Amino acid sequence: MNRRALTLGTGALALGVFGLGYWLYPHGELAGPAATGRNDTYVRPHSPVIGKADARVTIVEFFDPSCEACRGFHPILGQILARHPEDVRLVLRYAPFHQGSDEAVRILEAARLQGRFEQVLDALFARQPEWAAHGAPNLATAWRIAGAAGLDLGRAKEDGRRPQVDRVLQADTADLQALQVRQTPTFFVNSRPLLSFGPRQLYELILRELDAQR
Repeated sequence: MNRRALTLGTGALALGVFGLGYWLYPHGELAGPAATGRNDTYVRPHSPVIGKADARVTIVEFFDPSCEACRGFHPILGQILARHPEDVRLVLRYAPFHQGSDEAVRILEAARLQGRFEQVLDALFARQPEWAAHGAPNLATAWRIAGAAGLDLGRAKEDGRRPQVDRVLQADTADLQALQVRQTPTFFVNSRPLLSFGPRQLYELILRELDAQR
């Protein structure tokens, strides 16, 4: 099958596939923090990585857990990773622009320490409307959702306040400013910015990079 046949649409399609495709795509391998020795404004050693550490193409996503568009892209990224499990990896960078998003990042980082990062990320996106109302986020609900996804909340609430989580937030905030990231999600593919925003444009950039790396 032609790899360009991957179903990638815009707007309504991105949100439409969320309800079903979100739960059906095979999850990538969580490689943990980037272990490549690379340390720059795109990829930091602390950055969560989904996929193979030696993949030829690296997608860097600056995302906000409260962002509806990030929620819409989540299953689309999963489809891409499932289609190219050996060749594409996703590096996640935090861009906590919305009120309360820094607390959601603390939940995710605490989940990573418990080996439940993907499960909690999936749950926070799936139930985002319950907790991420702009201007009035319900972070107690976000914590409950994480607990329902298997997070040990007593331990997680302590881990989320560790100085290392503060450093992750500080580093990612500094990098998004250096890269002039002003909206979420913002994507870079092998350090190339996605200049024309949309699911189809993202996939086409990935395919170009795959071809260039052959």
